[in-house]
Amino acid sequence: MSDVYAVSAAPHIKQKISVGSVMWQVVLALIPALLAGIFFFGIQSLVLTLYAVVAAVITEALIQKLRNVQVTISDGSAVVTGMLIAFNINTSSPWWLPVVGSVFAIAIGKQIFGGLGFNIFNPALLGRAFLVASWPTLMTAGWRATQPMSKIFQSSINGLQDLPSNVPAVVTSATPLGVAKALRDSTQVAPEIAETVMNSLSSTDTLQNLFWGNIGGVIGEVSVAALLIGAAYLAWKHIIEWRIPFSYIATVFVLTYIFGGINGLFSASIMLPVFHIFSGGLILGAFFMATDMVTSPVTKKGRLIFGIGCGILTVVIRLVGGYPEGVSYSIILMNIAVPLIDKYSLPKVFGEVKK
Repeated sequence: MSDVYAVSAAPHIKQKISVGSVMWQVVLALIPALLAGIFFFGIQSLVLTLYAVVAAVITEALIQKLRNVQVTISDGSAVVTGMLIAFNINTSSPWWLPVVGSVFAIAIGKQIFGGLGFNIFNPALLGRAFLVASWPTLMTAGWRATQPMSKIFQSSINGLQDLPSNVPAVVTSATPLGVAKALRDSTQVAPEIAETVMNSLSSTDTLQNLFWGNIGGVIGEVSVAALLIGAAYLAWKHIIEWRIPFSYIATVFVLTYIFGGINGLFSASIMLPVFHIFSGGLILGAFFMATDMVTSPVTKKGRLIFGIGCGILTVVIRLVGGYPEGVSYSIILMNIAVPLIDKYSLPKVFGEVKK
């Protein structure tokens, strides 16, 4: 009998691809962002990334040895986790911070569930959430800017003579999302002035700085351009597909345009959503974390639902919550919902008849 008529049970492998080949291609796709971090923040970006990667690989090997299972550090999944942990840390952090984050991500976020393929949360995101909860000051303060922040946001305060004295200090010392959060929460700034400053955050100069990387922040989120190069490579190699990133980013765009202003619905500039997309970890999360094969839905409809859910939660946290950033927590929360999403988004089996 010809192999054409050979019958086998699902799943059916259609191409020669392995976990290792996928993970090492993800590592390759993250290299442009790492190079951008080194360019803008210096060699410390590479040093902290190496600490995180080595800690992740050693932790995985030790736990697999203790579990008496095959050691699979050569598949590159621990390297990806370590890089993503480092990408969520700023270069003024102590060396042990990425080490602790990687150890927690591998041990608690991955191996405790049985290893790769069994974890219900993205390990790197769980590691970041642990670091934020344990050392919030180290994770949310002490940013190193690539140039004085007052230079980047100069257009935000020029000509606004009525600004209270505390506003320029806020603008020049916070990350872009921190500026927006401070303006929304401030009780000392008149709403119309805060709205003007908020809209100026989406000026051409500011968006260009956000896109290329002339901002303060963490290693892996500094350059949108570098992240998009890596994302384009993964899409070209069919490692990721468009549904999750598109629905995630589109949802953030629509909701921040509607609710992002201070003086009511649709009061924000049409470019403010672009500011929200370029700021923080949204590009990194949408293309490199939310698309994780293990912790994202398997169905096409489910991926759209997943992306929309991530977008809604991100906007709620950014605009209403206590943190200026909400990407990590939104993806983790949607990871919990993946089994339910898959259950109710499975396509109908051809010929199936319900009893």
